[in-house]
Amino acid sequence: MQPSQAEFQRNVATDVAMQAGQLLREHFGTALNVRHKGEIDLVTEADEAAERLIVDELRRQFPLDGILAEEGGGGDVDRERLWIIDPLDGTTNFAHGYPIFGVSIALEIAGELALGVVYQPVLNELFTAVKGGGAFLNGAPIRVSATERLDASLLCSGFSYDRGETRAALPLWARMVLSAQGVRRDGAAALDLCYVAAGRFDGFWERPLQAWDVAAGALIVVEAGGLVSDYEGNPHQTRGRQVVASNGRIHGQMLQIISSERAENLV
Repeated sequence: MQPSQAEFQRNVATDVAMQAGQLLREHFGTALNVRHKGEIDLVTEADEAAERLIVDELRRQFPLDGILAEEGGGGDVDRERLWIIDPLDGTTNFAHGYPIFGVSIALEIAGELALGVVYQPVLNELFTAVKGGGAFLNGAPIRVSATERLDASLLCSGFSYDRGETRAALPLWARMVLSAQGVRRDGAAALDLCYVAAGRFDGFWERPLQAWDVAAGALIVVEAGGLVSDYEGNPHQTRGRQVVASNGRIHGQMLQIISSERAENLV
């Protein structure tokens, strides 16, 4: 029996994400050619090689689809079907030999997220979701946590590559640290979202972010039973720059802290 179109898209995205992950794993811990896109925003030859691999295969399999890729290797972003790619989520970690990084691939159809794949090659963890079909880790179903209270929650967040944005985010970080059981900062938003989906984290917040940072992970959270919104609680938009993701049970508590901090410091 031939696979459905959704199954075929998932299979292609899964295969190419794992191929790109293998490429990253081969480069990990070796001497790298590292360039700066900004003051502290890095890109390596591994980012670019992984992106070429992914883009070339998606173009071969889906020549009529658009591609939005972090390092600029895509095109035709106004197409009804759009692949959204981060070939190396966690570049700074990767460049420093810190083994928290991955490959993120999402498919958006007519403005709606339809497919999400995130692969962590060091741990060989493959997170996947198809809209309406649940979320999975290495083929086994995953669900968000059942934690009810923020003070019993483990949260995660991140900081901008813009130092001014980081300064503005510090007061909110402090409030979350004082309100939650713990807060982590791993520097890889796609993986952070997958860890919310798997119940390892109870919640995540960050701004500003790009579509490729969150598209795949956001769908995986939703399909695992969680919530994803902006800082005001509005439904997540792929091009939105701010994200709050949670198990749903602590979402309102997180939004309340964000609202209080925004009222005082305009974060």
